[in-house]
Amino acid sequence: MTSSSHRDFLAIPDFSSQELVALFDLAERMRRREYAARPLAGKTLAMIFMKASTRTRVSFEVGTSQLGGHALFLSPRDVQLGRGEPIADTARVLSRYVDGIMIRTFAHQDVEELARYSGVPVINGLTDLLHPCQILADLLTVRQHLGTYQGKKVTWIGDGNNMANSWINAAWRLGFELSIACPEGYEPADHLLARAQEHAKITIVRDPKEAIHGAHVVNTDVWASMGQEDEQKKREKDFAGYTVNKAMMSLADKDAIFLHCLPAHRGEEVSADVIDGPQSRVWDEAENRLHIQKAIMAVLMGGEVLS
Repeated sequence: MTSSSHRDFLAIPDFSSQELVALFDLAERMRRREYAARPLAGKTLAMIFMKASTRTRVSFEVGTSQLGGHALFLSPRDVQLGRGEPIADTARVLSRYVDGIMIRTFAHQDVEELARYSGVPVINGLTDLLHPCQILADLLTVRQHLGTYQGKKVTWIGDGNNMANSWINAAWRLGFELSIACPEGYEPADHLLARAQEHAKITIVRDPKEAIHGAHVVNTDVWASMGQEDEQKKREKDFAGYTVNKAMMSLADKDAIFLHCLPAHRGEEVSADVIDGPQSRVWDEAENRLHIQKAIMAVLMGGEVLS
């Protein structure tokens, strides 16, 4: 069992910029299969899924196994949270059984409350506000293909959602330029933006062509996220002109890469010839979820030191 003096990973700024660099280095060693340690031997990760997922579930479950541990999948049908048990009670109980908790849910305050009452590390697998593991995987992909994110321009096109918010947090910590194009009414979280703009050049524009000009990394996501399907038709209208297609990509840097957290709707937020084209790095990006999350678990649950 882990002692109560633990660290959580709820948002990217939970790690310092130096720690993030060390985390990328560790994940890169894992990606290259240069890391053979099994720091989770004899340890268990509880994975709470209030929202379904392909990549989050498989990457955390496989990653835990590769590090020597055991992962336990818990859906709303499997835990009393789905029947109204207080989050604090769930946290206290699970902490007596497991060595870490990963949760993928709706309200960010639920994750914060879980962490507050948990005696073991809590990892944010996604909330409506933030998706930190995905953005770290994205940045690992940027390092893999462009060498660095320093001095690069990252463009986000689409909804100011949990992905956009996490890109803002990453820019705050790491200092790269970020340009976000979103329609009126779909802006990212004000409080995260204001904080980050003190440390990084972050712009919000309406015209995606303006945002993508000269970009080294082009990123988008579905227009209607999980739970917003009833808004699909309205969003299709509001996001007209926001499809990342070849004409749009031609405005970016000639060596720009395209990223998408998946699942993707070809013909909506991205054209098939972009996501399946030569500039797309989405499959490496999806793979890198495994490596960065293994690094996070090795540090939070396995005692690996970031230096």
